[in-house]
Amino acid sequence: MSELPIPTEIRSEQLLSIQSYLLAEEAEHPDASGRFTWILSAISLATKFIAARCRRARIETVLGSMGTENVQGEVQQKLDVIANETLISCLGSRAGLSIVASEENDEPILLHSDNSSERPYIALFDPLDGSSNLDTCGTVGTIFSILAHDRRSKSPEEAIRQSGTKQVAAGYVLYGPSTVMVLTHGKGVQMFVLDPTIGSFLLVEENLRIPSAAKTYSMNEAYSNGFSTGYQKYLAWAHENGYSTRYAGAMVADVHRVMIKGGVFLYPPTPKSPKGKLRLMYEANPMAMLVEQAGGKSFSGMTRTLEVEPESLHQRTSVVMGSPDEVDHVMRHLEEHSPE
Repeated sequence: MSELPIPTEIRSEQLLSIQSYLLAEEAEHPDASGRFTWILSAISLATKFIAARCRRARIETVLGSMGTENVQGEVQQKLDVIANETLISCLGSRAGLSIVASEENDEPILLHSDNSSERPYIALFDPLDGSSNLDTCGTVGTIFSILAHDRRSKSPEEAIRQSGTKQVAAGYVLYGPSTVMVLTHGKGVQMFVLDPTIGSFLLVEENLRIPSAAKTYSMNEAYSNGFSTGYQKYLAWAHENGYSTRYAGAMVADVHRVMIKGGVFLYPPTPKSPKGKLRLMYEANPMAMLVEQAGGKSFSGMTRTLEVEPESLHQRTSVVMGSPDEVDHVMRHLEEHSPE
């Protein structure tokens, strides 16, 4: 039996690091200050640290809970705290940032009290989405959003409360068999994979597009008895039409699968969480920007997710996002069975 050839060389002209990609984008804007690139570089650095801690979590005995709760009333995992501190540390040293805000913190962190135009950006993040998955070696991730700082705002929270349409950039980093960064700055979606041998994120997909349709949905059906009629009718229709389900228990992992394979991700309201459970600012908005930039759709209730006006820093929401045809199927059932 002949052996399959094993590739031993990588064509160097195909490789582009995230730093090279960002510098090339920056070169297209002669008036660019470099601050935006510097902030994304900090996120890249922080997520490399987080990826390393996730890989060594069992060895370093940093699995399990801290025994404390975050502002959401959720039990904090040890790596939630480590990831949060890592992002704040890396971003806090970047001159272009004025404010950072995390799902894990009650209040935003004002990095500089002056009103200088030298710090035009705000960074929001969910430091470790799906962190409870780590105990079973499941996939987790970091979600982030970059906003412009409106200097007319009277407080850090007011500055942050912007609709998703105003995001400058958004992305996530998936910590799984490989560490993957998916990024948009309003010009399509780029995907990078961390090469651990050189410690750099390398561009592997320059214009990622969601398939228009795929007979797969991702949701936690354990709560389906509490879903509204529209969602229950959609599930019945999906079962009748041969749909399969995939659910990883971490938004970043489930949406990543949708981004690559197509389908729809749903997180409906429930009696326990009547407005939905996902954080609008830290999870729904950045993911919705990525999905739309890749050709998909995203709704919260009957409203386009990116057009929801936030009323509070830790506002919750429901979502339906993914392939445009699949989202349309869900929304049709919600419209047909919406309460009067």
